[in-house]
Amino acid sequence: MTPVTGTCAPDLRAALTGPCPSIHTPFDRDGAIDFEALRREVEFDIQAGAKSLILTWGDSLFSVLTEAEIADVTKVVVEQARGRAKVVAADGSWWTGKAVEFARYCRQVGADALMVRPPDWAGSTTVETLVAHFSAVAAHIPVMLVTGFLGGRGQGFALQAVKVLYERVPGIVAAKDDVCGEFARRLCLMTHERWALIAGGQKQNHINMLPYGVDGYFSLFLSFRPDIAWRYWRAIQSDDLADARAVIRDYDMPLFDHLIASEGSFDAAIHGLFEVFGLMKRFRRPPYHTLTDEQMEKLRTFLKGKGLLG
Repeated sequence: MTPVTGTCAPDLRAALTGPCPSIHTPFDRDGAIDFEALRREVEFDIQAGAKSLILTWGDSLFSVLTEAEIADVTKVVVEQARGRAKVVAADGSWWTGKAVEFARYCRQVGADALMVRPPDWAGSTTVETLVAHFSAVAAHIPVMLVTGFLGGRGQGFALQAVKVLYERVPGIVAAKDDVCGEFARRLCLMTHERWALIAGGQKQNHINMLPYGVDGYFSLFLSFRPDIAWRYWRAIQSDDLADARAVIRDYDMPLFDHLIASEGSFDAAIHGLFEVFGLMKRFRRPPYHTLTDEQMEKLRTFLKGKGLLG
């Protein structure tokens, strides 16, 4: 178990360095969680070289899971990992009392850290209430801050909140950035000395943060074409920015352009992508859209055209 300290423990920072997969919750046609496919997904990621497995409120579709299901998914991921990769759990955007209860549970089942996404309807939090919230959770497990909820509050509030959290909540040891741009650069400069930082989404977000201090990035490719993920990371490690840019140009940007333009947006298409590669079925719980057979065929055609299939 990674200790709660004021600085990210070296083993956790190492696990959050390089390509990091986010875990996508699989479903069967009737909407039940497919735990066999979840274990298969975890095993694929570990065999692909993942040093961490990261659950998120978004990619893991916690928005359509019950509290009990979130707990079950978390436990299954930890069990399947069997200590071979660090597990970062995620909460359900809960009030402080529930978030603390879940932090205790995550530590009990063996998660290594917890990504905390506070509720913030109508800008209801203040810097001080966020300090209290994160402090309460971080008393039980190392915490990863996810910046997405701050994005709608304006850069001034977001940066002030990060600054105060960095200075006053030693249990926060990592951050995942979803805001990007100038905010991400300032986040790196402000926190990278003690926090492990990962870029959300695409490789271009990681390379934009690189000069300012960043460790890893969310890698979709690691979960179906790990050779491409590792090609990019080897290029970064060897300072071969030309090849890193080539991977972004030839693979990352075209894939995400296709995924984002899909009906139901990128998550529907990602579940379809995983079905193509035999990791899980395409299905998502309604009212979320699931790709049709025609849309699946368009996805396969795209993948073949980019040399990502066969």
